[in-house]
Amino acid sequence: LLMDNNKILAPVFLLGYLLPVHALTESAPASEFILEGDFLIGGLFDIHQVSDNLSPDRPEVITCSRFQVMRFSVEEINNSTNLLPSVTLGYEMYDHCSDTHNFPSIFNLISVNGSIKPWNKSLTETSKVIALVGTYTSTATLNFAPLFMTDLIPLISYGASSSVFSKKYNFPSFFRTIHPNKDVIKVVLMILKEFNWRWVSFLHIDDDYGRDGRDLFIKSIEDTEICLAYTKGLNTYTNYLNIFQTLISLKVNVIIVFAPEWTAEDLIKAAIKYNITNKVWIAVDAWSLHKTLPKENGIRNIGTVIGIAEPILAIPGFRDFIHSFKALHQQEGMEKDKGKFCEQVCNCTNVTAEDIIHADPSFSFSVYSAVYAIAHALHSVLQCGAGKCNSNVKVHPHMVSLLSFMQFHGPLGIIYFLHFLNIQKTQHFVCFISFFLIRKKRNNLKICKDTEWSDEGSTTCHLRHVEYTPYSSGEAVVIILGAFIFVALAAAVSVLFLHNYKSPVVKSAGGPMCFLILACLSLSCISVFFNFGKPTAASCVLKYFPFFLFFTICIACFLVRSFQIVYVFKIAFKYPILLSWWMKYQGQWLFIIVVFVIQTILLIHGYSSAPPTPGNITHPESKTITLCCNQSFEALSGFLILFSILCFFCFVFSYMGKDFPKNYNEAKSITFCLLLLVIIWIIYATTHLLNHSSYTCNLQKIGLCVYSIQKE
Repeated sequence: LLMDNNKILAPVFLLGYLLPVHALTESAPASEFILEGDFLIGGLFDIHQVSDNLSPDRPEVITCSRFQVMRFSVEEINNSTNLLPSVTLGYEMYDHCSDTHNFPSIFNLISVNGSIKPWNKSLTETSKVIALVGTYTSTATLNFAPLFMTDLIPLISYGASSSVFSKKYNFPSFFRTIHPNKDVIKVVLMILKEFNWRWVSFLHIDDDYGRDGRDLFIKSIEDTEICLAYTKGLNTYTNYLNIFQTLISLKVNVIIVFAPEWTAEDLIKAAIKYNITNKVWIAVDAWSLHKTLPKENGIRNIGTVIGIAEPILAIPGFRDFIHSFKALHQQEGMEKDKGKFCEQVCNCTNVTAEDIIHADPSFSFSVYSAVYAIAHALHSVLQCGAGKCNSNVKVHPHMVSLLSFMQFHGPLGIIYFLHFLNIQKTQHFVCFISFFLIRKKRNNLKICKDTEWSDEGSTTCHLRHVEYTPYSSGEAVVIILGAFIFVALAAAVSVLFLHNYKSPVVKSAGGPMCFLILACLSLSCISVFFNFGKPTAASCVLKYFPFFLFFTICIACFLVRSFQIVYVFKIAFKYPILLSWWMKYQGQWLFIIVVFVIQTILLIHGYSSAPPTPGNITHPESKTITLCCNQSFEALSGFLILFSILCFFCFVFSYMGKDFPKNYNEAKSITFCLLLLVIIWIIYATTHLLNHSSYTCNLQKIGLCVYSIQKE
């Protein structure tokens, strides 16, 4: 992803552009650093590192991997039939070994016919380079970036993370494929807060990158309880012994090292030399995945290194590209380019292909993304599609920058790896961090109990407030009062039915079955009273047990009634024997008894195998504990299935009676009540799942369209 200012500016699409490796290496280029093409991309890579006060004829080899990634990316794009079809990309890459001695190569990239020209309003003559990939350090990029900003030539850095480049007014055509320093500092701060580390030091390389990281860190801890005990810039002449003596005198055990790999290597080697032990070293992404430091003799004693790094993403096909190219072309390129400043070669004869592939895990994919971002931008400018591009379009660098890169934007999702290098055990641990860390057992870390909470940055713990719905609360009083009113209404209806028991109306309504239904509806309300107060083992059982048992009997009665109505009108004339059997053996009562026995067995088995227990819901960021009942869904599944089956068949039979005469409207009433029951339970289930952490309204259908609201 091409990113800047926390925005995705250009997505890099990789699928569909990969060809067999043999297609990428059929012909050898004249040089590893130069490739002709319709459009040229510049590249600046720190293959060697030369100090400015030393002679440039003795460079120190740093890495041979990044510029090989750019070569591979260009070759892959040129062999693609989807990206930039019929258009070839070329490159001119330079070994940026010095921040002050490499300006000839910079001028060569922006020159027009060998001359450096000021802003050309007519745009008749522009640089042959449409974009530049590079460079690794913020200081180097800051030195030459203004030269490219003048003509809005896209400059895509794979390593310059200083926040100064986020100022689009000064760097309008600058982009990067890594996260800026402020994102790294956020993760560092998160680590410090999680482990409750308050007394820290900040060591940084003494350049634009390091000073920017220091300033961002100081600003980020202004409103926290984290104290910066000591900070120091590191360079070639740093006296590490004085630094360590100061840290020991200040009793600082947490050391943040904001520096590239070569500076961090000098620091860690000095710590080994001076026998610095039992420290916590926080490594930023520039050196957290260092390959050789874990193998240093004596490194087991320095303490623990916690490293922050971006996810390591493999580049498909790169391994085969390096294996096939290294033996065939490296020596030829060396002989041709020998004698140029910084040697302009990658003398990696003593380095294996595997060493090149794994040399730079943090930044190789950033180079790959930068090249593909340029290719996609050029693809849009040239209006490519259907296997060809518009050859009539005159491409200028500012078109690539303004037209293509800025049309892609969106939120930046950051996922960092936390790389634990446990020096004591010489083991590597890798895990994700998003909001808080999983490994956090430290001797000096104060962790609050589950029943306690702590303010951010605080060293004290406070008891959480316990929340539940007491019987005296307003909502509890209203619900309990509603339950009593319903029971009173059921009792009144029962008295009325009893007084007119021998009337045709009562007989047609079900006779004695009416009293069973009203009694079960009243007993179902028992569950309401156990939804308030502090949960206990008994209340957690009685919270649902009476409802599921007695309301199941109600549904069984409704099922019998709807079946009898449908049977009389639609089935009796076909199967008269069944009606006689049903009447002889009192089939309706037999069915209700069987359902009662089965549901009782299922309830007893479910609650005995996994009884509900009092529990609580506690969120780390909350100051409260919500009391509740822990109920296993598997224990409820048996009688819930039976309950659902009865409801289903009851609905089917009652729906079959929707076209009966008006005098027989009992089936229609049952259908309506069941529909309302289903709607209420869907609302309850949805609300329960979405708001399980707070008080949830438990809507329960009780009888003929009457329900009570139970507070959970």
